[in-house]
Amino acid sequence: VKEVANLSLVSSACDVVSAAYASTKESHPYLRSVCDAAEKGVRSVTEATASCVQPVLDTLEPHVSAASEYASKGLEKLGEKLPLLQKPVEQIVSDTMELVSSRVADVKDAVSS
Repeated sequence: VKEVANLSLVSSACDVVSAAYASTKESHPYLRSVCDAAEKGVRSVTEATASCVQPVLDTLEPHVSAASEYASKGLEKLGEKLPLLQKPVEQIVSDTMELVSSRVADVKDAVSS
């Protein structure tokens, strides 16, 4: 999970969503109170779940470790095949806009010819 979260694409997407969430909370007082209540509930559930699940995780640790290693290797191969994962969202959007703009210009030139 940490490795996935550290991918530029995932990390920057989380930053964009987080900024939008914070901006929405700031701009809309009614939503802020709903969001604050939801956050408090999620924190409570997370804390309760963590204390219950920890003994199970301790028992399963060798299996989780092996699965984590396997997943890490798979993620590494995926990163090699999809270099897009190493780019932030802003760069992907910018590159896509450039590509679309270029293709539109090509079509425009072809039509005018």
